[in-house]
Amino acid sequence: MSELIETEFPPKGDKTYSPKRRAPLSQLFEPLAEPESLDAIGATVTVTIDGIETKVPFGTTILQAAKSLGIRIPTLCYHPDLEVAGICRICVVEVEGQRTLQAACSYPITAPIRVNTYSKAVRVARRHILDLLLSEHCGDCYTCIRNGNCELQALAEEYGVDKFRFGHPEVPVPVDTSSYSVVRDMNKCIRCRRCVRTCIDLQEVGVLEAVERSNKVRITTFLDKPLLNVVCINCGQCINRCPTAALYATPALHTVWEALDDPTKHVVIQTAPSPRAGMGELFGLPPGTSVTGEMNTALRRIGFDRVFDTNFAADLTIIEEGTELILRLYKALALGDKDVALPQFTSCSPGWVKYLEHFYPEYIPNLSSAKSPQQMFGALIKTYYAEKMGLDPADIVSVALMPCSAKKFECNRPEMWSSGYKDVDFGLTTRELGKMFHQAGIHLPSLPKSDFDSPFGTATGSGLIFGVTGGVMESALRTVLELVTGRKVESIYEQGDVIPVRGFQGIRYAEINVPEVGPVPDIVKHLVPDWNWLKGATLKVAVAHGTANAKKVMEDIKAGGHFSECHFIEFMACPGGCLGGGGQPIPTNAEIRAARAKAIYSEEKTLSVRKSYENPAVQRMYAEFLTDGPCGHKSHQLLHTKYRARGKFIE
Repeated sequence: MSELIETEFPPKGDKTYSPKRRAPLSQLFEPLAEPESLDAIGATVTVTIDGIETKVPFGTTILQAAKSLGIRIPTLCYHPDLEVAGICRICVVEVEGQRTLQAACSYPITAPIRVNTYSKAVRVARRHILDLLLSEHCGDCYTCIRNGNCELQALAEEYGVDKFRFGHPEVPVPVDTSSYSVVRDMNKCIRCRRCVRTCIDLQEVGVLEAVERSNKVRITTFLDKPLLNVVCINCGQCINRCPTAALYATPALHTVWEALDDPTKHVVIQTAPSPRAGMGELFGLPPGTSVTGEMNTALRRIGFDRVFDTNFAADLTIIEEGTELILRLYKALALGDKDVALPQFTSCSPGWVKYLEHFYPEYIPNLSSAKSPQQMFGALIKTYYAEKMGLDPADIVSVALMPCSAKKFECNRPEMWSSGYKDVDFGLTTRELGKMFHQAGIHLPSLPKSDFDSPFGTATGSGLIFGVTGGVMESALRTVLELVTGRKVESIYEQGDVIPVRGFQGIRYAEINVPEVGPVPDIVKHLVPDWNWLKGATLKVAVAHGTANAKKVMEDIKAGGHFSECHFIEFMACPGGCLGGGGQPIPTNAEIRAARAKAIYSEEKTLSVRKSYENPAVQRMYAEFLTDGPCGHKSHQLLHTKYRARGKFIE
């Protein structure tokens, strides 16, 4: 029934570069032999680290070998998601027989060696490196947004830095606050180039680069333009990997506090699934600890009038986006319309949408016109909810808790005023809300659990798994397959889990056969007369997360390749999907993202309803408010973006 294509993320060995992409270090200097192939035949090397002997695969770095022994070597420029750079040198170690100290992160073990990670020479060198970094690091730790979670600050404390030995900059450079999503404060930059490698190698966007040489090196944008005026997609992945506060999400918590303190305002919040799987990390809980119920209680305690579940709007998104897909397929397959834009692309990741607009604008018609769940919910709060509760929409302050920095940009887009007001007033990241809880003296893990508020309290497992890469596709398939075949998805996939689209492979592809069809359900009877045109068809779908992988898929489509034959493709801008978003707790790595995904899937199993179209609150919404049905006039007015809804596939 399905096929899986596995692509590593981040991609390695890719020889196709955009004009702004530089070759990673591993491609500039080809190794004498592939470590993987040597390891396959059992090639190992003996290494002794701090008196402990072990065997490691040929080519393993000293840093990796030390980690395998439980020996910690400090790092700054190194990050497990990124290509090795060997820039900061804070990881220097002493290798017996070597004239100089060596960078542990980039030193490959190709012969037996003895290593000392804490000799006097090593300790002195690390202290000097820290002193030199601090001599150019301007900023007061007490007023810094990363105070208490700064890697440079932690190392300064660890190595006993008690004064600025080589001076301290006193004239700050201007801070770039032009972006709705990302603030750049180069006064706090240590030129580790994590942001550069993230933007160029991990995401293949290329907004940031190191310019000039020697002690004049600085990180900047094209022609030193502000972030608002370059091709930044607002994904915030640079923030997640910056060791200091040179990059951080544009803050909104102070304005949210002001709204909460204003008795004339009715302040509501919607919470996305991914923050629930990450918020616990800000309170010392291990990654993958779900705190949904505790968070609801905490939100009410700090003053929110209503706490809503974004999963409700995710279910609504599946209905609208799935119906749009059915309409496109009907026109293409049944009516023979060759102008229909296929494959249809998902539109719920604002970083991905902005990436498409910048790099592949000719494919904007392929983008679903459906808004993201955040924006759908915002429009409904200031229309349906305001009407139901007898509230003036002007007095409602709509806040969205998201794992994403790009959501801050999305809610400020000019087309997001379909309610007659700004649909979502403020976007909060997981990190920001965690700070608000701390400011209120709330210890989240000790709170009792509580449910979401009506009339949007009910949500499904399909809405919840939106937070994981492949979740949107799985949710759509659960609903579309049941609507078309008339069979329960559990009879097609065990327990209804569409495994072919799950996982962290960068690109995944699946084919789903439709051997039989059922009657047309009432919810879409106004759109198609029957399903006979789908009988025997093969639905081809794909999933890509991270814009480097999105680029691979888009280039394949442009070339008329494999993915150009797809009908539906899910794109997420961030590694792992929303759970790896630019507003999630720092640090992040593959293990942490996997733990968050496990929390989401575990919570999803506890929900009684797992398909979007079965959500009673969604059914009530169409019965009471969106009475002309999915993709009808009213839903297009509120739940779709007008500039994309003009495509020929919509009557």
